[in-house]
Amino acid sequence: MGAVITPQLVDVVDTVSAVRSYSSGMSRHLSTCRVESWGLRLECPTPEDPFSDSEITWLMPDLGLRLTHHRPRSRHARSGPSVLTAVRVLRDGRSWRTTDLLLGLAVPGGTTARIVRSEEFAAAVAGRVLNPDDADQALRTVHRTLEEVSLHRHDLDTWLTHRGIYDVWPSL
Repeated sequence: MGAVITPQLVDVVDTVSAVRSYSSGMSRHLSTCRVESWGLRLECPTPEDPFSDSEITWLMPDLGLRLTHHRPRSRHARSGPSVLTAVRVLRDGRSWRTTDLLLGLAVPGGTTARIVRSEEFAAAVAGRVLNPDDADQALRTVHRTLEEVSLHRHDLDTWLTHRGIYDVWPSL
């Protein structure tokens, strides 16, 4: 069975109302929505997720990346990896529009980062859901980031500091 081709995912964050709207039609009120010098810091509760209490997201438009971490519901649960996803971000005053380029990098912390969603990415390229420019951007972004994170021993805080972002990931 082949990979299922999904449409490109687009979400829009209204920084004034602190609402994130998804291409599915769903929207979420954000508990944190703050413009930073490096991008946009978001956090929202995830009541529908039995394992995750909230999702922390940083949009870093200059790097073409979205950094996401799901905070576990139980303080005793093992935390999953942080995920860096190639994205295209357009800012228009109070709105930040993010287009997911369907290729990412899981960074578990303490072990080697790995490329994720490659089958979905390949199916989207073959099905022309992703145009060649977006596909090329995704590949370049993810491979550049993998190389940089590897040079920093797969430590996201060290890599972020190297990129001029001095905030602790994920924020507590």
